[in-house]
Amino acid sequence: MCHMDLSFENITEADIPELTRVMTRAFDDDSRKHLGVERGGPEGYDNGDFFRKWLFGYSVTDGYKVIADGAAIGGIIVWNLPNGDNILGTIFIDPDFQDRGIGSKAWKFIEGRYPQAKSWRLTTPKFAKKNHHFYETKCGFTRVPGGPAEEHQYRKMMTPRKQ
Repeated sequence: MCHMDLSFENITEADIPELTRVMTRAFDDDSRKHLGVERGGPEGYDNGDFFRKWLFGYSVTDGYKVIADGAAIGGIIVWNLPNGDNILGTIFIDPDFQDRGIGSKAWKFIEGRYPQAKSWRLTTPKFAKKNHHFYETKCGFTRVPGGPAEEHQYRKMMTPRKQ
């Protein structure tokens, strides 16, 4: 379990280089473990374009960096939609900090930050078995049918709370 102090701060354009390094390490680590290839991730994950497109390209997205000991060790992108059916775009944690409960703390932060959410949905690659366990067991998501053949879709229904 995580015994380190974590904080969550809004991502700015100036954070892109540091967070791109962390995201690249996280996605490349998954690719090595699950696919046997050295590199791999969504388009733009290794050059900052992922953030420029999916975080700064839309007015309904929020991004947070996960900070430990003054350094970014992960990131979160969410789509805070007006109807309350939100999307978790990504949570990524540097491989050196995984398996310490940081992802679970990040999810708790999201739930607390968006108390009016009616539901959350996400997609994750079928090969990413560790992600499936995390979302289903640690975060309470349920796998739902549909979506691209290479991905699993998940949804979590929420009980909205007053702020």
